[in-house]
Amino acid sequence: MPAIQPAAPTEQSLDLGVIGNGSIAVLINAVGDIVWGCLPRFDADASFCALLSPQLDGGYWRIELEDLVRSEQEYLPNTAILCTRLYDRHGNGVEITDFAPRFHQHDRLYCPVQLIRQLRPIGDRPRVRVRLRPLCDYGARVPERTLGSNHIRLQLGEQPMRLTCDVPVQLIDRELPFALDRCAHLVLGPDETLTTSPARYSSLALEGTCNYWRQWVRHLHIPYEWQDVVIRAAITLKLCQYQPTGAIVAALTTSIPEAPDTHRNWDYRYCWLRDATFTVRALNRLGATHSMEKYISYVFNLLVQDDDDEVGPVFGISFESGLTETQLDSLAGYRGMGPVRIGNDAWRQRQNDVYGSVVLASAQLFFDRRLIHPGDTSTFRRLESMGRMALRMAEVPDAGLWEFRGRAAVHTYSAAMCWAACDRLAHIATSLGLDERARHWHDQATELHARILARSWNPRLGHFVDTYDGDQLDASLLLLAEIGFVEARDPRFVATVEAIGTALGRGDYLFRYIAPDDFGTPETSFNICTFWYIEALVAIGRHEQARALFENMIARRNRLGLLSEDLAPADGEHWGNFPQTYSLVGLIQSAMRLSARWEDSV
Repeated sequence: MPAIQPAAPTEQSLDLGVIGNGSIAVLINAVGDIVWGCLPRFDADASFCALLSPQLDGGYWRIELEDLVRSEQEYLPNTAILCTRLYDRHGNGVEITDFAPRFHQHDRLYCPVQLIRQLRPIGDRPRVRVRLRPLCDYGARVPERTLGSNHIRLQLGEQPMRLTCDVPVQLIDRELPFALDRCAHLVLGPDETLTTSPARYSSLALEGTCNYWRQWVRHLHIPYEWQDVVIRAAITLKLCQYQPTGAIVAALTTSIPEAPDTHRNWDYRYCWLRDATFTVRALNRLGATHSMEKYISYVFNLLVQDDDDEVGPVFGISFESGLTETQLDSLAGYRGMGPVRIGNDAWRQRQNDVYGSVVLASAQLFFDRRLIHPGDTSTFRRLESMGRMALRMAEVPDAGLWEFRGRAAVHTYSAAMCWAACDRLAHIATSLGLDERARHWHDQATELHARILARSWNPRLGHFVDTYDGDQLDASLLLLAEIGFVEARDPRFVATVEAIGTALGRGDYLFRYIAPDDFGTPETSFNICTFWYIEALVAIGRHEQARALFENMIARRNRLGLLSEDLAPADGEHWGNFPQTYSLVGLIQSAMRLSARWEDSV
């Protein structure tokens, strides 16, 4: 495990780890500071907001070691439990074990709004200081706090929280240094009394959480190569699914800019139906079908009704449809690069690929024999509303999957996903023995397919284009073979892949598009697009080129194996919201496609 030179407390980077349990998640930097975390759920007030430069001093939970000279950090293997070791110049140190409890208890999953930090001394009585400084209202206000005999009560907005510990609370309240001569246990959770000692509770929770994650990983169907890479990505994707509803967020942060000083700062703490579909499909390939079942439950509760209404692209994790976007003055932004936004006005947009996204995410319900509650005729009838909307909207201008705010067009990818909705409904109907519905959806899909081909293929340029009768490329065209719209070895698709590599490639990275948009010309590569390109290269037989690009992307992950949304081609620095589910999905999918087979390797 490589040593890390400690960063200055104010230095910000995305060299972060994530812990969570499906109810909450927090980000932790290289020296063990909790610098981002929303309580009591992913999209709530950011009690820990140091990552976005609050005007007030605070927004973090820091364990300081006197005379710190270096640190080490790693996850416990196959878990979401993070271990940070800080060392002083005398050879002493402290080991910080951070986790959020997640385990089965009383025949149900226990994942409370709770963080646990265990401190273990290394060497001879290291001196530490605990600075617990959450803020309220996105950094605008210091919370009220009161002391009990063994706890500190914090009024975090409408959510009262309690720190229970076996360290004298006066030392923590006054931030006094103390000699750590035995293990200490800090439990931050709801304002409720622990029924046992912090030490015993933490020990049992750690054991249960460790067992949960290792059992979960044990049942994954992972590739032979890059096993640790895929396992870490899969665990992180699981951490981005909100357990109470099954919603999957695009990322855990808001307003990390896609590139320096560009104002491309967005709130990703919501469920994009498109992104979530990619996540579900990746986890399905690994055998984690429960995530799919939870997500489909979310979708059906949210969308699939008897009426045929337009569907927005993004929703709140508890089914909210209105995500009004506002800017905050209390946070200066990542490295001071504001604005900081909460909410996302993409909810107002028309993005017509959403209908295909819902059907593709649901299709496995009807074919996977492992499922306890497979899809049936009633489920299919409800899903048909998505097909009817797909037919209605396929060739209607929309903002596209890149969410253009200043223009609309009939985007090839959106239209092709509407075709995919009809195509999959035909297959589902066939499997259910609904011959009339199967013929209906097959005929509709065939007619739509012909119309899309006629308008999205540019014979003069010799490749598919991003919009009807257009002349530009974007990386979503790489997915046409993946969704079955064309065969991978179709000369038209091969030509499109080659054209995209030439036009959108920048060294070992791929841009989503290069034409100026509402905010100017893109400056960073979009990680999922690089992975789409890798997968497309595999599909057309360019394995060596794909493998080289994939190995480069693995090397670009941060120290703990995670990826943000974007990379700067010049230096590989991470930009965009973090951790990005899209990026981790691409990593998993590419690894599965490129890996040697188990039967050929052992």
